[in-house]
Amino acid sequence: MSFEAVRPGLRGEVRLLVAEEHTAQHLGSGGVQVLATPQMVLLMERAGVAAIDHLLPEGYLTVGGHLDVQHLAPTPVGFEVKATAELVEVDGRRLHFRVEVHDGVEVVGSGTHQRFIVELERFAERVADKAGRRG
Repeated sequence: MSFEAVRPGLRGEVRLLVAEEHTAQHLGSGGVQVLATPQMVLLMERAGVAAIDHLLPEGYLTVGGHLDVQHLAPTPVGFEVKATAELVEVDGRRLHFRVEVHDGVEVVGSGTHQRFIVELERFAERVADKAGRRG
């Protein structure tokens, strides 16, 4: 399968208005009322999905494989954050992104993210096979 539409320079973006349910205190990743690191990571992944998945043929999607990110600054409840992912390299089905989250005042997170293009049917078969081996 060829994925000609997937090439460096593609960008995805997602936004979120930070609410109490997105905070470190609520998610159990800390005791403060600021954007939680796990929520920031989710936004980075969703930005990668937004950049690519709509360009793939039917039956294909991307899955996360690796993240290397830093949470640089706190973001209070009520701020809107914007996560962006820019595709910087395509290595077969392996996609390398530069990711960033900005809260309108400063960059609050940045790093790299890898996603992989998978065929949904084959992926589901692997999952089912693994589930069947659970003892």
